[in-house]
Amino acid sequence: MDSRSGSNGPPSAGIPGPPPQQTSTVQPTQNLNQIVVEYLNKKGYSRTEAILRQESANVDAQGKVIHDRAESRGGRKYFDGYIFVYSFLGLVQAQFAEFAKQFFDDYSPAFSRNHEAELRSLAYCLEDHHVESNTTMKLYRDNKYRLTLTQTAYFTLIQFCEQREREGGSVVVHILQQCMHIVTVDRSAAGAERAFVTMLARAEGDYNVPDEDEGIPGHKPGSANTAPDAPSVLTKLALGMPALDTDLTADIRDELEDHDALKPPEPGQNSLIDEFEQKIKREPNDDAPNRDNVPLPAPMARDVAMEVQKIKELRGRLRIDPKASGIGPGVSVTMFTFHNTFDSVNCIDFSGDNMLVAAGTAESYIRVWSLEGKPLPSLSTNRTDKASVPSASRRLVGHSGPVYAVSFSPSIANNESASPSTSSRYLLSASADKSVRLWSLDAWSCLVAYKGHDRPVWDVTWGPFGHYFLTGSHDNTARLWSTDCVSPLRIFAGHDQDVDCVAFHPNNAYVFTGSTDRTVRMWDVNRGSAVRMFTGHTASITAIACAPSGKTLASADDAGTVILWDLATGRLAKRMRGHSKGGIWSMSWSVESSLLVSSGADCTVRVWDVLQQTDGSGAAKTADGAAGKNDGAVVNSGVSGVPGKKAKARDAAVTADQISAFPTKKSPVYKVRFTNMNLVLAGGCYLP
Repeated sequence: MDSRSGSNGPPSAGIPGPPPQQTSTVQPTQNLNQIVVEYLNKKGYSRTEAILRQESANVDAQGKVIHDRAESRGGRKYFDGYIFVYSFLGLVQAQFAEFAKQFFDDYSPAFSRNHEAELRSLAYCLEDHHVESNTTMKLYRDNKYRLTLTQTAYFTLIQFCEQREREGGSVVVHILQQCMHIVTVDRSAAGAERAFVTMLARAEGDYNVPDEDEGIPGHKPGSANTAPDAPSVLTKLALGMPALDTDLTADIRDELEDHDALKPPEPGQNSLIDEFEQKIKREPNDDAPNRDNVPLPAPMARDVAMEVQKIKELRGRLRIDPKASGIGPGVSVTMFTFHNTFDSVNCIDFSGDNMLVAAGTAESYIRVWSLEGKPLPSLSTNRTDKASVPSASRRLVGHSGPVYAVSFSPSIANNESASPSTSSRYLLSASADKSVRLWSLDAWSCLVAYKGHDRPVWDVTWGPFGHYFLTGSHDNTARLWSTDCVSPLRIFAGHDQDVDCVAFHPNNAYVFTGSTDRTVRMWDVNRGSAVRMFTGHTASITAIACAPSGKTLASADDAGTVILWDLATGRLAKRMRGHSKGGIWSMSWSVESSLLVSSGADCTVRVWDVLQQTDGSGAAKTADGAAGKNDGAVVNSGVSGVPGKKAKARDAAVTADQISAFPTKKSPVYKVRFTNMNLVLAGGCYLP
């Protein structure tokens, strides 16, 4: 008898038995992972085991990924924690094109005010192969962004990110480690710009701009060396005025004594010889450059006459005292407006003797006018020559492209017929045809065409003593020339983009260049190397001017901001705002280096008090050094500080150091200049 346990009866009964038991072959994912981990551990594959443990920690029982950390969300991780450019770059390189576009659209408006140009460059870079052809993206990809933080701020940031690690903090920490060069400083030793009072004033005001040492690749403030291990010691500068030639000094003294004897000074007025001696004493010689480093031609009678006339104007000038009790000095502006130009004028310049004005046009010619309306003299005696016909204006033709800059040779007003002429004899012009031309204002013809740049030349200016001149070009270089040599004497290369504006130091030993790359560089003429680099602008540099004292540099940008730099320390002295966007095209200093005048595309001329102490954001400081709330970091007085006009949302905020603003009627102001008598000339074109 075949017995079976649990039988329901014999087989013949036809009653089915229970189904056979089957062992389940489906194991939970976690059990399988555990089995594999134990196997890897047994075999000694420790690295693979660690990776599997990390990945399996974020899956459920069915093997689905649990997105409890930002890193596990793919392209979405940058939406939880981001540093804009590097997060956008990470999305593009990981080929998350849809996420990259959404990320850009969501977060780019927060940076549009100070980084409009970069955002335009990034807007259409959504694929990995776009990076190679995009200058901005390559710059960020190949370099680390330098950022200076106090130690307290840095540790607070890291602690905050660690506390919110799963919400995106780990993503931010990864970017900080891989893409940024963080420099930590002690707040107590970092200076006034990182004091709590200063930072609170910036937070209350409209202040959101990078620090002067921030950026790619970043650098120590003022240093032209961008290497991360660059020494902190800056190159010592010789900012004093060079001593006059011995024979020239003796001739000047003789002339001044003769003038004093012929016309004695009025009661309470210094004699000319005393004024000259005081000027020499005011100019320190211990930090003056050697005259032989930048040699000049032997002095002539014209040089003596010019120095004598400078002393006369120095004594008779309108004296501008420092600002007191919140009331600035009364400065008037003489405005010359050009009509019917049809937006063809690119540049304007006034001669140093205030007798001539020149304009460069888009039609490739230059027009020179007499400011007095008198016929311009000419050496030509040929009656068939147009230059011999008396006229209050002359047309100079020779360039084959638009003229972007003109500059008169140094001159000074002199009404004495017996002395040598001190009027402007030459005019320089820079053009899109890649050449610079030297024009004779006696024969009204071109003397020399200087060719060396291989792109359009944007700017040209004479040195303070003549003979030398400086050019800036679309080829990213500036070049130093002398009138007696057709080849450049120095080539200043270092900017990443166009050199838009150039200027000389008053002692002729240094030159300055401003670029589209938003940096200003100071170059040693003798060595041909950069000795300072100034960063802090958020837009292309459009104008630069060095103070007559030789200690301060003013630079202006396309966003309407003026920054003052201390040349000795290489640090930012103050930031001044008031102009609207569109560019500040011209700046000039008063004789005392206490006032700055600026003009530009917003159709205004503005006067600034450069001596007023601020906290760096534009807020005026009170006597105890704190930021004064009466003036405030930003003030609005009508349209961009122009009284009597209703302010609009798009108008620029005005800092407390603006003394006055002179609006024009639809006339962008191309040129503004302080004369030696501390009077202001301005020129622009009416564009209805």
